[in-house]
Amino acid sequence: MTLKTILLGACSALAFAGLASAETLTIATVNNGDMIRMQKLTDDFTAKNPGIELEWVTLEENVLRQKVTTDIATKGGQFDIMTIGTYEVPIWAKQGWLLPLDNLGADYDVDDLLPAIRSGLTGEDGKLYAAPFYGESSMVMYRKDLMEKAGLTMPDAPTWEFIADAARKMTDKSNEVYGICLRGKAGWGENMAFLTATANAFGARWFDEKWTPQFDQPEWKNALEFYVKLLNDAGPPGASSNGFNENLALFQTGKCGMWIDATVAASFVTNPKESKVADQVGFALAPDTGLGKRGNWLWAWNLAIPAGTQKQEAAEKFVSWATSKAYLDLVASKEGWANVPPGTRTSLYNNPEYQKAAPFAKMTLDSINAADPKNPAVKPVPYVGVQFVAIPEFQGLGTAVGQQFSAALAGQVTVDQALQSAQQLTTREMTKAGYIK
Repeated sequence: MTLKTILLGACSALAFAGLASAETLTIATVNNGDMIRMQKLTDDFTAKNPGIELEWVTLEENVLRQKVTTDIATKGGQFDIMTIGTYEVPIWAKQGWLLPLDNLGADYDVDDLLPAIRSGLTGEDGKLYAAPFYGESSMVMYRKDLMEKAGLTMPDAPTWEFIADAARKMTDKSNEVYGICLRGKAGWGENMAFLTATANAFGARWFDEKWTPQFDQPEWKNALEFYVKLLNDAGPPGASSNGFNENLALFQTGKCGMWIDATVAASFVTNPKESKVADQVGFALAPDTGLGKRGNWLWAWNLAIPAGTQKQEAAEKFVSWATSKAYLDLVASKEGWANVPPGTRTSLYNNPEYQKAAPFAKMTLDSINAADPKNPAVKPVPYVGVQFVAIPEFQGLGTAVGQQFSAALAGQVTVDQALQSAQQLTTREMTKAGYIK
C-alpha cells in the first residue's frame, strides 16, 4: 500500500467521523417575520459551530402550538428546540418538561433581559426556562394621512370610543380602505389574545375569585357587542378568518386605517421595502374605556429546550446565539437597527442608534411596562396573565371560546348565543378540572 493510499484512507475516515459526529438540531418555530429572518441568518451560527446542523419546522401559530404541546406532553422527542410563549413556560417548567438554561455563556448577560419579560420565563426555583427571542405588548398602529383626512388627531392614549368613531370615519369600502383591522381568527393566542386584553379594558374578566366563569356578566356582553359591531361597520370582509399575519398584510398594502395588535409589527409596517404606507404610520397606546385598564397585553416568543432532547449542549449554543446581544448586532448590520427583534433587552432601549432608527421604540417599551399580569382586570381575579389565564386548561378553553366568538363575528350565531355557549363550556370544563366545587 502506498503512502498516498494510506493518507487518502485516513482523510476519508476523518471525513466520515466528522459526518458521524455532526449533530442536527430540529427547531420548531412560528412563521412570523422575525423568525423567518433568523433562519436566513443562521449561516453565522453554523460557521461558528461547524459540528451543528439545523433543521427547521416552521408552522402557522395555531398549528405550532398544537404540535409542540402534543410532542412535549407525550414525550415525543421530535424537537430539540421549541418556540413557545410566555403562557407555556411556567406551566411546562413546573411539569418538568423544560430544561433550565444554565449554560448560555459568560457573555450572555441574563440581567440585561427586561424585568417584565424575564419574570414570566423564570421558574419557581428562580431559574430561566426559556430565552426571549422577542417581547411584545400591543398598541394602536394607524395611518396618519387617513386620520388627518377624517379631520381627527390620534391621542397618545386613546379611548375605545375615539377609536370606533375614527374607524367609521376612515372607512371607504368602495376603495377597499377599512377603518380598522382586528384579529378574528379563532384561537387562544389569536382572537382570544386580543379579546381577553380588550375585555380587561371593558371591566370584564374570565373568572371571579371563586373560579366561576363570567361570560354571563354585562361587561363581557358590552365588550363583544362593541367588537362585533365595530368590525361589521368598519372592518374588512372575512374578518373572522384574519389573524396577525393576515392583518399585517392588509395594513402593509394600505387597506387598514388602524390596526391594534402586537408591538412587534411596528418594524414591518414602517419598513419601506415591505409596507406601502411606511412613511404614514403613527403609534398610540392600546385603548381604554376610562376604567383604569388598557387593552395591552404582555407576551414573548421564546426558545426553550424540551427535557427529552439528547442534544442539550448544542441546543443551548443555538438558544444563546439567537437571543444574544450579538444577534441583535448581526440583524442591525444586515437589516438596520429598526428591524432587530424588539422587547427583550434593556440595552437595546438605551441604544441611541436604535432610538433614532425605531420611532416606535418608546411606545413599545411603555406598553410592555404598562402591562400587569398579576392584576390584569378591573375587578379582582384568581389568576395571573393579561391576554391569557395561566392555567393548563386555558389552551383548550381559550380556543373553544375563541371559536364561539369568531362565529359571532361571522354572523353564524348572535353575541348572546356565543356568550351563553362560552359560559356553559367553560363552567363544564372548570368543574371537571376541580376548580369549581
